[in-house]
Amino acid sequence: MRFVWVIAAGILLLVMAGTIASVAWQWRHSFLIRDPLAGSPRVFLWAWERPEILDFLDPAEVGVAVLAETIILNRSEIAVRPRMQPVELPPKITTIAVVRIESSSAVPTETVRREAVRQILSLTSRSSVGIQIDFDARASERPFYRTLLAEVRSQMPRGKMLSITALASWCIYDAWISDLPVDESVPMLFRLGAGDAEIKRYLAGGGDFRAARTRYSIGISMDELPVKAAGGRRVYVFNPKPWTRESVNEALRYVREWR
Repeated sequence: MRFVWVIAAGILLLVMAGTIASVAWQWRHSFLIRDPLAGSPRVFLWAWERPEILDFLDPAEVGVAVLAETIILNRSEIAVRPRMQPVELPPKITTIAVVRIESSSAVPTETVRREAVRQILSLTSRSSVGIQIDFDARASERPFYRTLLAEVRSQMPRGKMLSITALASWCIYDAWISDLPVDESVPMLFRLGAGDAEIKRYLAGGGDFRAARTRYSIGISMDELPVKAAGGRRVYVFNPKPWTRESVNEALRYVREWR
């Protein structure tokens, strides 16, 4: 009997140790992937390539993600198109510099990738919190994109975050996004393309995005507001028209009601 009790005690200790290790791992894991913009406004307006007068915004309520430049890539060349249109913002507003990447079907060379990284990093001084990259990478471009993100992330100044926009299908069905070296991936809930109906059914039925970094935020558009999606998240709002006081108030009202 004594031998049996010794075995039972040993098993109990192993179970307890495993439980403690599991809890510790979960705590560490959640800490490492905490929301990088937890102290920032819960709504960001995308300011795309057109004049925008947003000096009336309340910095405590709204931030602005400003398209800073567009990078056009092919296999052996890179072209950089800086923002040409003015944006008027109030003092002390939280800003994110957005980089749009466009490419041909050919995967860029290492030289082109390194120059793209340099161009992206040059924008860190134009943002109060970090950079967001907007790139609808094809399947053949994913290794290139992963390497580019890793190089940008490793060279960014301390305290600056790296965000990307992400197709909704990537965040639901495609595991390739789960371990990208970024702080935030923003599921885009508009212009869904061929999987539109299936994605909307999934979200309306209570489905959520799978990777942890896709659960901090979502992206919506004023001309295609989602019927339902998980609430309590940061919301990036796109407007195909110039922002006005009325459209900003409409966006904020929608977000408040939706949450």
